[in-house]
Order: sequence, then C-alpha cells, then structure tokens
Amino acid sequence: MACKALMGAALLVASLGVGAAEQTDAAGDPWEGFNRAVFTFNDTLDRYAVKPLAQGYHWITPDIIETGVGNFFDNLADVGTALNNLLQGKVAEASTDVARVVFNSTIGLAGVIDVATPMGLQEHDEDFGQTLGVWGMDSGPYLVLPFFGPSSVRDGIGLVADYAVDPLRQVDDQGAQNALYALRVLDTRVDLLKAEELVTGDRYIFIRDAYLQRRKFSISDGKAIDYDDSNF
Repeated sequence: MACKALMGAALLVASLGVGAAEQTDAAGDPWEGFNRAVFTFNDTLDRYAVKPLAQGYHWITPDIIETGVGNFFDNLADVGTALNNLLQGKVAEASTDVARVVFNSTIGLAGVIDVATPMGLQEHDEDFGQTLGVWGMDSGPYLVLPFFGPSSVRDGIGLVADYAVDPLRQVDDQGAQNALYALRVLDTRVDLLKAEELVTGDRYIFIRDAYLQRRKFSISDGKAIDYDDSNF
C-alpha cells in the first residue's frame, strides 16, 4: 500500500479527537454526494489496511519505543508549526517552537525524548490551513479528499504548503523516506484507536462536524467564536 494512501486514511479519522460534534449547516457541505463516496473509499481503506496494521504495531511495540516514535514525529511537526506561527504574527509562540526543536533535537536525541515540555516550552499545533484562515481566507465548502480525508477547499490548499516544508522531504534515500512516512501514519493511527470509540450515529456526519468544529477552534486559538461564521 502506498505511503500516501496510508497517511490519508489515518488523517481521515484525525478529526475524532474533539468529542461530541455540533451539527453543521448543510449549506457548508454542498458536495455531500461526492464527499460520501470518497469517505466510503477512505473508510474501507482504513478498516481493512491501516487500522489492522496500526493495531499490530501497537501490540508488538513496547510503550517506551512507541512514545519515542511519537516524540520524534512531534519534533518534526514543530518545524512547520514554528513557521506558521511566525506567518500568523505570533512571534512569541514561534520562538517557543524553535526552542523546542533545538532542545529536543539535541538534548532529546533527535526528538526521541521530549525535554522541552518539562522545561515549560509549550507545544503548539499550527498548519498552513490555519494560517490562511487567520489571514481571512474563507474555508470554502467541506471536502473529503481521497486518501487525505476530511478537509475544506482552504485546508486542501494548505496541505500543499505543509508538504513543501515537511522535514521528511529532506531524506535523500527514497526507501528510508517512505518507511518514515509509513511509520508516521501508524503512529498517528495508534493515537486514534481509542478516540474512534466516540463516533456515534452517522459516521460521515459525525466526522464531518467534528473536523469542522475542531478547525474553527484551532483557527480561533480556542477563543469564543461564532460557529455560523463562514470565514472558518
């Protein structure tokens, strides 16, 4: 299975970590017919390929190693987060992100050990989709991407920029790069094994609403927002 397909299927359920979802106005999902078809494809891929692999990985991998792998990929993610915080004008947060990368990449042995968090350096989570939202770009309609899962027109554009600055692209050996992408997918999917138990009712609607709600929360940095605001 291609690494991109595995990553996309894991990202399909990445929206589940927000708890109960609020129903989204149908006007925000004008392409529901297309989206449901792609959702079914992604969900099938996850059910029969990604999830079993993630469960096997979780079963055979000691907790300490699993934690180290997660820390390693979190450290790589901090690079993009720092850039996006800077683009959003959040200089203090960007400085913290850079400090996290420096300390975790050195003292933390390439990020395997998270030494930054105990030092009081808070972890952030920013991407180019959020940056475009902060800049005032409307989200556009909800969109389920093949392999990549829940998104929107704006977040889909953001994925291109996210990929461009992904540190894994700097790995010259194609085999090693693909192996790292696959490992990141498994690490992400393992984190979602318990979260998916929150899904109730229509899986498509639950995941759609959870994703959109989470994105609104992320772009507003957790501040009170109007969930009917189309800018999100």
